Amino acid sequence: MPKLHWIGKDKVVHHHRDVPYRALDLKYRFAAPEGTPANSSGNHIIHGDNLDALKSLIPEFEGKINCIYIDPPYNTGNEGWVYNDAVNDPKMQKWLGKVVGKEGEDLTRHDKWLCMMYPRLKLLHRLLAKDGVIFVSIDDNEQAHLKLVMDEIFGARLFVANFIWKKKGTTSNVDGAEVSSLFDNTLCYKKTTTAKITARTYSSSEREYPYADELGAYRMTVIEKKSDGEYERKTMMFKIIGHNPRNGKRWQIGEEKARNLEAKERFFYDGEKVLLKIYSFEDKDTTSAQPNILDTHGSSEKAGREIKNIFGGLAIFDTPKPRELIEHLLTISTDKNSIILDSFAGSGTTAHAALKLNAQDGGNRRFILVETMDYAETITAERVRRVMSGYGEGTKAVAGLGGAFDFYSVGEKLFDEFGHLNPKAEITEIRKYIAWQEGLSIAGLTTPDSSVSPYWLGINNTVPLYFCYAADQVMTLDFELLAELKVAKGRSVIYADLCTLGEKFMAQSQITFKKIPRDIAKL
Repeated sequence: MPKLHWIGKDKVVHHHRDVPYRALDLKYRFAAPEGTPANSSGNHIIHGDNLDALKSLIPEFEGKINCIYIDPPYNTGNEGWVYNDAVNDPKMQKWLGKVVGKEGEDLTRHDKWLCMMYPRLKLLHRLLAKDGVIFVSIDDNEQAHLKLVMDEIFGARLFVANFIWKKKGTTSNVDGAEVSSLFDNTLCYKKTTTAKITARTYSSSEREYPYADELGAYRMTVIEKKSDGEYERKTMMFKIIGHNPRNGKRWQIGEEKARNLEAKERFFYDGEKVLLKIYSFEDKDTTSAQPNILDTHGSSEKAGREIKNIFGGLAIFDTPKPRELIEHLLTISTDKNSIILDSFAGSGTTAHAALKLNAQDGGNRRFILVETMDYAETITAERVRRVMSGYGEGTKAVAGLGGAFDFYSVGEKLFDEFGHLNPKAEITEIRKYIAWQEGLSIAGLTTPDSSVSPYWLGINNTVPLYFCYAADQVMTLDFELLAELKVAKGRSVIYADLCTLGEKFMAQSQITFKKIPRDIAKL
């Protein structure tokens, strides 16, 4: 398989492994006011570098995200984007961690963009569920590069389609451009072959039947198909009511069936082609593959109007994606209980689309948004608050969709520069990290005020787990601590800084001691 190479690639291929694990600090919780409809809770909005945030999501969400939609910087050269990747190499420092602007024809901005995207895509791949799907919006500046990188990380055979979105309805002459770009790309990949894109279902009740006779309402349809290559069929090149198929065409039905329909006077010639009469009672529901041309799914202009209405007439975001586009992508790739991730959240359209779909079908789709820029609170989270609560006044009022979310910031590193547990890190986050390593459910994790013991973590396959840690003192596993833990007979795992119990006693008591932090593996 062809692979793309660029300056700095060798430094970022495994960089996602070296990104330090950071805790997520809960800043506040928001819930829509009473009177709004029920909608999903347990949603996350995270402010901070999305590389750090994605790494922090792994203990709770690795392999659990059903749908990822991202709209990363298009790298047109006219925009500014800042992503501070801590790669301790002078060669990489010249590429990463700087604002990228228009740099003429030196093409270094493409290397920078690829170095920024690669480790983020690697972490997104880890987070995606086996039956999950990822969508990445991009324009032609980086589409070719992105396709090769996605082939490398997700696998070329798992490429689904390039969904072409029509972003504007008319051409324009911007800066004297010879060609006006009307379309953007959205590359779609599966995590495994088990993932599905939902086929379209057409109900007979949705069709129009503009004609009627004594048998009922009917429609007219063309019965030709191209006759070329593998589609050529000489047995379907006969006359129907005296007419041959048009040049390059052949009939879709066999001669025997055609003669039966001819006898029932079901054909009509309109002066150009033969049409078949189909009654409403003959139509059945049909399914077909999703089209990859999305030309009726909102526009940039419409998206701008919607967010302007949400914010009381203020144009607070330049390049929002239309809610209709994201709704469509979620509709074909999620079910009512899916978890959806957008790590380039921008104005929060993905959350809006998920909440809207929940309101339509009674679903419980949860969203995780990550936004690096400072407007994560004032625009991203504020839009979600208004959508959940309702916005506008008078005849322009829009009812709230309901729901709730937690707002986080990316916090302290779990380990300091010496590899020790960081005393500034929240104990609850450290416990969550250890629990994940031990295979415990994050959702049901005990807290330090547990009635069993402040050091109690839980049980994994009948084995009780204890995490004896304090930021301001050394914890030693001795007989005094063992008595405090009230360890029952049978196997148990105990984390502590030191252990003074003898090997023979430990073996007889079936206690496994794990030293902090040596036996705490780093992500």
